[in-house]
Amino acid sequence: GTVNEKQALRGVSLTLKDGDFCTVIGGNGAGKSTMLNAVAGTFSVDSGAIVIDGVDVTRLPEHKRAKFIGRVFQDPMMGTAPTMQIEENLALAARGLGWGITKTERADYRELLRDLGLGLEDRLTSKVGHLSGGQRQALTLLMASLKRPKLLLLDEHTAALDPKTAAKVLALSDRIVEENGLTTMMVTHNMKDAIVHGNRLIMMYDGRIVIDVSGEEKKKLTVPDLLALFS
Repeated sequence: GTVNEKQALRGVSLTLKDGDFCTVIGGNGAGKSTMLNAVAGTFSVDSGAIVIDGVDVTRLPEHKRAKFIGRVFQDPMMGTAPTMQIEENLALAARGLGWGITKTERADYRELLRDLGLGLEDRLTSKVGHLSGGQRQALTLLMASLKRPKLLLLDEHTAALDPKTAAKVLALSDRIVEENGLTTMMVTHNMKDAIVHGNRLIMMYDGRIVIDVSGEEKKKLTVPDLLALFS
């Protein structure tokens, strides 16, 4: 209601098809994270609707949307319980709170961790807080996708990692999304990553979606193309 008012989202209309891997780019304040938070339930929208797999979740609180959504945050310290063991974190993601971990569960977790290729399968009882940032993000990815959510949200999940580790986590993201056929939205500041990963790319500006490309059109994009569009 004042001259300083800024609308975080303005008439955003976006539909993801099953299996879409949509990358989201835009400058600071464009509305990328706000849109992600609106979908996740950490930001309440004033109007409109948010529908996941046919269910209107607009008025559902964040914890009730969790059964539809898996999320990996920018901060590697979020998304896991650092004082708990790796196997306890996996059990929490797989079945919620409960006492004890069975031999069968332990064997399953070891196999899942082995697929990450980070040597974590031999560290099941290590506290998560002792892991590196890259290891924690890889573990969070695994936890977020364990129950095959209707939507996976990747919120600049490699921004806090060094380039080599970020590349590993992105490759792992691609594999997990493809193997599980997950519908995914990934916010990133990296234009090259936005082009290379996923089958669809949207650009936001001033709270609106201004570019939406997919398929062959997206594959042909280059960073200079995006910079030209961005300007």
